[in-house]
Amino acid sequence: MDSKTVQTSYSGMERQLAIYEAGLKGSKTGVPVSPVLLEQKAKEVLEPRAYDYVAGAAGGEQTARANLEAFYRRRIVPRMLRDVTQRELSIELLGKTLPAPVLLGPVGVQGIIHSEAELATARAAASLGIPCVLSTLSSRPLEKVAQASGDGPRWFQLYWTTHPEVTASLIRRAEAAGYSALVVTLDTPLLGWRERDLQHPYLPFLLGEGLANFFTDPVFCSELQRPPQEHPLAAVRLWGAMCSHTALGWKDLSFLRQHTRLPILLKGILHPEDAERALASGVDGLIVSNHGGRQVDGAIAALDALPEVVRVVNGRVPVLFDSGIRRGADAVKALALGARAVLLGRLYIWGLAVGGEQGVREVLLNFLADLDLTMALSGYRSCRELDESALAGC
Repeated sequence: MDSKTVQTSYSGMERQLAIYEAGLKGSKTGVPVSPVLLEQKAKEVLEPRAYDYVAGAAGGEQTARANLEAFYRRRIVPRMLRDVTQRELSIELLGKTLPAPVLLGPVGVQGIIHSEAELATARAAASLGIPCVLSTLSSRPLEKVAQASGDGPRWFQLYWTTHPEVTASLIRRAEAAGYSALVVTLDTPLLGWRERDLQHPYLPFLLGEGLANFFTDPVFCSELQRPPQEHPLAAVRLWGAMCSHTALGWKDLSFLRQHTRLPILLKGILHPEDAERALASGVDGLIVSNHGGRQVDGAIAALDALPEVVRVVNGRVPVLFDSGIRRGADAVKALALGARAVLLGRLYIWGLAVGGEQGVREVLLNFLADLDLTMALSGYRSCRELDESALAGC
């Protein structure tokens, strides 16, 4: 599909038939349908250290496993004899209509996964009308990614540095480049203990990977004696000196509002009291997330945290969800527990590894088809109909 042609409706039956009909003609997709097989194929094509950087999690990876187990424990209760001929995946979010309750979550340093990095991801997302959330730690500058995404919806994820002027500059650049929301990640004031990365040992940022937004930032570069291209080691050291901001408090959120008119969403909320504090700070949305298990080993599964956060928020702002989404049924469960939309992470990155732009697109089409069919076969015509009654024991 031409990336300028935006698909905005998704039929699971049509997607299935397209795959089967292609098979009859001797054509088989090069992007595995199963998330398990997809990850296996990605592992085959990636350098071991790049694969482990994405696949790994903190410590003994208990939190990453807990995320998946939380979905396994909850069961959908399908309802019968409901007319599901006409189905609607679209949702309203921050004043916009999205074709599905799905976004591509912020995943940094995509240049270690595919040569086109975030440019390929942005084009694929835009072709399907799915918002792409760009990481501060992207391998391509945010302006280039915005250009690749064209008119596609895009948000910017912020890692808050200890240098206020650099942080403000990143925000200004994102707003000027047409990013329509600011996602502030709260759970990474320090990097978690990631045994796979330490074993290699490998941290891509120390090689200058994932720092494109800093190396092209005028405020950041003004702190250097020579441009990053001439002395990359000095630039990496400067970034390292400002990347860990452990002194942030709730009062500091006012800094963001002073520097942008964009809607602000806080990512990493797991405790209901933090949700209350966030609402009191005047933010526009929350994302329940444990960073895919990459920060705190043994932490609560994100899905287990979702109901209490939704209860506290009580509809005042949208609550989004990530961490552990692999299939359509996962999305149905998160939506039933009160999430307005879900963010994908590792899943689409494996698609990027296997097939670049087309790989991301194929993964998204399969996910949306699975979501459409799961919702219909459970007896629901739209995301708005889903609530806790769709699940057993809730």
